[in-house]
Amino acid sequence: MRNALLDQLALAAVDLGSNSFHLVVAREIDGRPHVIDKLRERVALAEGLQPGRGLDTVVQARALDTLERFGERLKVVPQHRIRAVGTATFRRVRDGGAFLRLASEALGAPIEVLPGREEARLVYLGVAQDLGDTEERRLVVDIGGGSTECMIGTRFACHSGDSLTMGCVTWSKRFFPGGRMTAEAFAQAELAARVELEPIAQIYHSENWEHAVGSSGTIRAVGAILEGLGITGGEITRSGLKKLKAKLIEIELCDHLELVGMRPDRRHVLAGGVAVLRAVFKSLGIESMTPSAGALREGVLHDHLGRIHHEDVREASALAFMERMGLDTGHGRRCRETAESLFDQVAVSLGLQPTDRTLLGLAALLHTIGLMVSHAGYHKHGAYLAENADLAGFSRQDRQQLAVLIRGQRRRLRPDLLAGQPRDRMHALRCLLPLLRIALRLRRDRTNRQLPPIQLRASGSRFHLKFPEGWLALHPLTSADLVREAQQLDAFGIVLAVK
Repeated sequence: MRNALLDQLALAAVDLGSNSFHLVVAREIDGRPHVIDKLRERVALAEGLQPGRGLDTVVQARALDTLERFGERLKVVPQHRIRAVGTATFRRVRDGGAFLRLASEALGAPIEVLPGREEARLVYLGVAQDLGDTEERRLVVDIGGGSTECMIGTRFACHSGDSLTMGCVTWSKRFFPGGRMTAEAFAQAELAARVELEPIAQIYHSENWEHAVGSSGTIRAVGAILEGLGITGGEITRSGLKKLKAKLIEIELCDHLELVGMRPDRRHVLAGGVAVLRAVFKSLGIESMTPSAGALREGVLHDHLGRIHHEDVREASALAFMERMGLDTGHGRRCRETAESLFDQVAVSLGLQPTDRTLLGLAALLHTIGLMVSHAGYHKHGAYLAENADLAGFSRQDRQQLAVLIRGQRRRLRPDLLAGQPRDRMHALRCLLPLLRIALRLRRDRTNRQLPPIQLRASGSRFHLKFPEGWLALHPLTSADLVREAQQLDAFGIVLAVK
């Protein structure tokens, strides 16, 4: 009994980076995650990214093998307490949907692909947990295998975050072919990195923050190497990076790297990471940087625990977005409440999950965002904004599925509306569409009137909506809307009976 209870308190974060895959298992104690196990395997996913953005079969097999091993460890963790995220290489790979399906099956849990700015926000959150609650403005830099994130924030709030498509794996592969570390290669690599940094350099320059902090493998490795060489006490400095670069050029070949503080599996990506880091120091005016133990996986862990306890940053960011655009948040909230009430009546019979309820609620809340463009076709404008706006907390899949629901909220339901969605999400989306549409018809008058007790039953693709005796006769516009809705759903293969 005790072990079963402890399992219910377990939670896990999986970070599928472009260089390494990480698994963190924690136990929730007093509302906070306490890490009990960590696994790391170098997969070098970015090395397998080919010129046409296909993924090399050897690297793909290596990734799937690693995920199967991670899946074994995750079997004791409840499914809803696992969150797995993919980063830069998952964003770039062509036909990512097919690989994502294979990866999710191997892991035994769904994998979300993080947009670059959402990755930056979660990295900052992970670092903030390590640094604690201080008022100073921090610059946080994370150099991963395929991307580099820059963030500025105070305490636990990330005020700005950007992601650039350069990392230790991609820069090593591009500028240090054959593992040869020359002065010319470093010059080219640093210049290319500074070109990438130029559009954001003003935002993240030293006059805008008080303390620079580094996250993840490259920066922690550089700090450990500088300490091992006796150059610094673990801090990363400009002069320390200059000496490390000279040391690498002196050694010349990656295969010959034997440095105190460096794991052997980092020797082939160290040069690219050092080049990117030197460019970051120069472009952002950094003199010294403190490595942090916090990283993306810790941020994912804390963010997911917040969702479990109904502190979901997605709702806050959705409301903030609506307020910035002058949209009616009160109407959005009422639509969400109605949609969730309908969901609660049919969730069991339709086999829907709590995550589906959250998605439906967010779609109802945000369904009018297209009005900021135009009333004509606002469902189409809204779908585009949902998929492309900078909304904190939303993964790529969140945005795509939100866009489907917002696109399908009104007018004719196109037969290809669900095309391109993962097979394991088709049923849920097909069920959520009528729930959203019915809720919006019931709230079409945009007032705060109280709706009567409404009963909804569902089985398969058949929905039965029942109102109190005589209510529809007193509300002919709602009745006419529901008749029209039944016709539109019927063309989509869904039967709506209204009584």
